[in-house]
Amino acid sequence: MRVLQSRLDLILERIENPRFLNNAGLGNEIGFWIFDYPAKYELVVRDYLTHLTEKLTKHEHQFVTVNIYQTIIDMLATRGLLERTFNREKEVGVEAVRKTLSGPLSQKKIAEYLAENIKPEALDFVLLTGLGNAWPLVRGHELLSALQDVMGKTPIILFYPGEYSGRDLHPFGMINSKNYYRAFKLVPEDDK
Repeated sequence: MRVLQSRLDLILERIENPRFLNNAGLGNEIGFWIFDYPAKYELVVRDYLTHLTEKLTKHEHQFVTVNIYQTIIDMLATRGLLERTFNREKEVGVEAVRKTLSGPLSQKKIAEYLAENIKPEALDFVLLTGLGNAWPLVRGHELLSALQDVMGKTPIILFYPGEYSGRDLHPFGMINSKNYYRAFKLVPEDDK
């Protein structure tokens, strides 16, 4: 917990650094950042995000915090699929629902929906949360890949309940996956 708290304490400083806000020093890389944390500390991170959002607002940053889980609920509700999805999940389970929703909730459609609703070109950065609740309907590496096409130069920070090795995302720190994605760690463990 102390390591996580030390890392959380550095987030504001990292975000307010002009290099972060201008994507400076990244070469031709997109300014996509990941703050990974042990899933068991989800509530601690949520509390911290409330505090962080207040500070960033006081400092007059133009940003949005997007809860990915709420986004997929909004997408399903807009299309009149929410209640049907709930009922279907009770009947056939989450895996069958995931397959059924792979079209309406493709990572590309989620990314496009986000871009339409948040207007990234007018923002300094975007904070993405709620991935743990949205899993397995939304996969972090697939969503970030889809967002590359719609975010322009606006930096994103994905708060990720799991482990990011700098190459692979491991949901919840328990699922061994080869989900390669090239992003930057916002606060590596050795920076604390």
